[in-house]
Amino acid sequence: MGKRYRKAIGELQLELMRLQHGLRSSGKRLLVIFEGRDAAGKGGTIKAITESLDTRGYRIAALGKPSEEETTQWYFQRYVVHLPSAGEFVLFDRSWYNRAVVEPAMGFCTVAQYEAFLDAVPAFEKLLADDGIILVKYWLAVDQAEQEQRFAERADDPLKRWKLSLVDLAARQKYAEMGKLRDVMIERTHADHAPWFVVDFNNQKRGRINLIRHLLQQVPLHEEAVPKVKLPQLKGKPRGEHVTDKALWVPDTLQESTD
Repeated sequence: MGKRYRKAIGELQLELMRLQHGLRSSGKRLLVIFEGRDAAGKGGTIKAITESLDTRGYRIAALGKPSEEETTQWYFQRYVVHLPSAGEFVLFDRSWYNRAVVEPAMGFCTVAQYEAFLDAVPAFEKLLADDGIILVKYWLAVDQAEQEQRFAERADDPLKRWKLSLVDLAARQKYAEMGKLRDVMIERTHADHAPWFVVDFNNQKRGRINLIRHLLQQVPLHEEAVPKVKLPQLKGKPRGEHVTDKALWVPDTLQESTD
């Protein structure tokens, strides 16, 4: 899977670059929402999508807990400022759909707030689509046994422990409840202009490949090849980097292998 994955992801990243070029050329706006259980693979997928893109052409929106001021605002208000501009690609690592699954499961919103949200979403997303935003929504599906294994790996790895929040740990006991909330969310907010797509992420590499291929099919803006660039010949010989003595060089501490 490793070699095949690297080959496939490399080809898809080239297509994603063409997609980005197409968005810029056309002025279209693309918004992709990534939802799913904790440890499903949202962050890794977003990283794979954006790894080779021009950083000036995309943004990742991963909002934290709302501030006291934000809790008094219209619920969608803090998300609206992150919507894409012309030619831009925005990826939401979780989104306004927190209120459809995480918040009601964890008691972070009232029943009235939950119901009001589900009633408002179709109209809100219709406004986005009518204004020309291409909206695609993904749910990354993972079985509980696989999720538990990933939690254990994070707990054992000092470099990944930051990914485990108190909410994540508490949500482990609500797998079935969150599944029911997910189904209600999809049933009440799926629409032609804002469809929900489910991707099997029990194998993260396979899931990434399938999701990216599917995403490219939803946005037919990448037919035009990225223009080639011809570098003009340098005048004279290449120069060395001679920096003023006022600067301080960082020591080279990497030990070269003698093997």
